[in-house]
Amino acid sequence: MFSNHFIRYIEDLLDEEVKQKKSLAGGDINQVFFLETGTRKLVLKLNSLSDFPKMFEAETNGLQELEKADIFRIPNVIQHGHYEDTAFLLLEYIQSAKPVKNFWMNFGEQLALLHQKSRPFFGFESDNYIGSLPQYNANCDSAVEFYITQRLHPQFSLASQNGFSFQNLDAFYNRIEKEIPKEGSSLIHGDLWNGNYIVDSDGNPCLIDPAVSYAPREMDIAMMHLFGGFDSQLFQTYEDIFPLQPNWKNRMPLWQLYYLLVYLNIFGVSYYSQVEKIIKKFS
Repeated sequence: MFSNHFIRYIEDLLDEEVKQKKSLAGGDINQVFFLETGTRKLVLKLNSLSDFPKMFEAETNGLQELEKADIFRIPNVIQHGHYEDTAFLLLEYIQSAKPVKNFWMNFGEQLALLHQKSRPFFGFESDNYIGSLPQYNANCDSAVEFYITQRLHPQFSLASQNGFSFQNLDAFYNRIEKEIPKEGSSLIHGDLWNGNYIVDSDGNPCLIDPAVSYAPREMDIAMMHLFGGFDSQLFQTYEDIFPLQPNWKNRMPLWQLYYLLVYLNIFGVSYYSQVEKIIKKFS
């Protein structure tokens, strides 16, 4: 995937010689490399164009939507495209550093401001990805319609194809229609676990690897609690600026269900019992 021909192609795009390249830790989907030219440092992400069509186009759209909000630092997109069957995304390299003293307070304030960015619909301009799976973003009029039709239905359908079955889904859907708050949409990161932010050289949070949509804001909050790694000061600051609807803590498993279904469909049966438990809780 990373041939000499490909490097020359990248050098032609940049109009610069790549003087250094080294592998960086990536995910299960992409190969990730650090590149250094005479004038700049870049991140290069690679994957299979045929396996993940338009993945980097979707990531570019998400990063640019977050950048337009002008709240968090977001890595600049240099270019995306493909060379033969190799899709690539070139990004600004952001050097990691230690958090500043008020890091978690700043993070909470910025997240609250991001979530106040809204649209008169739930969805996004195009579909994208959540991990290695397609994520659907058709515009919907309500949070309930969006969450059921664009988030849960596709994952339950895929789980069924993968051999998993669930009972009482009709009762579950009826119940969650009453549970989901009647709030407007928020611009959310969409996959905000603790591996999808970095601390930049000024000690401030920088968001990476988004799965952006205009969606219920509690989805980001729930994902942040799923695996932990975020200080309580972040959530207290967020609440001071943009208070969540009553009983939000009780609803967290409902939003976490989407992410657990994604993991079930990617990684398999080890997530099945957690999914079943949430369905029973809300049925």
